[in-house]
Amino acid sequence: MIVLGIDPGYALMGWGVVESLGGRLRLIDYGCIETKAGEPMQHRLMALQQGVRDLVNHYQPDEVAFEELFFAQNVTTALMVGAARGAAIIAAAEYTENLYEYTPMQIKQAITGYGKADKKQMQQMVKMLLNMQEIPKPDDAADAIACAITHCQAGRMSQQFRMK
Repeated sequence: MIVLGIDPGYALMGWGVVESLGGRLRLIDYGCIETKAGEPMQHRLMALQQGVRDLVNHYQPDEVAFEELFFAQNVTTALMVGAARGAAIIAAAEYTENLYEYTPMQIKQAITGYGKADKKQMQQMVKMLLNMQEIPKPDDAADAIACAITHCQAGRMSQQFRMK
């Protein structure tokens, strides 16, 4: 099974592609879709949507897992990230109905065993779980990889995380 994990963002949208085969995980690729500050909102959202379309067409994942939004102090930021997430979901939904979502706490619990783990702990575990030489950068990509790993580890339980 190939899973595309997505960490929604407006300026940087992290992504990671992980293959799960017989309980073994293999990192295929990762990165970020970047939009430029100062560009009109609709252009940035279209770039994110096209970026996700390109990813699903290139990697042809069996399933796509999204990190759910957390409550943000800055309402404007939360709205922009929500719009970016929506653009990504639409692009993924054009490709497959197999869309899933996990909260940051669920991802931390799955990766480290502790739902309130910090970024460093998360990054170290992602590196270890995938036998990587170094921690994936930037943080957005590492978070997306963690989301994909979480989905791979959910197994049969993943159906409860299917987007409704």
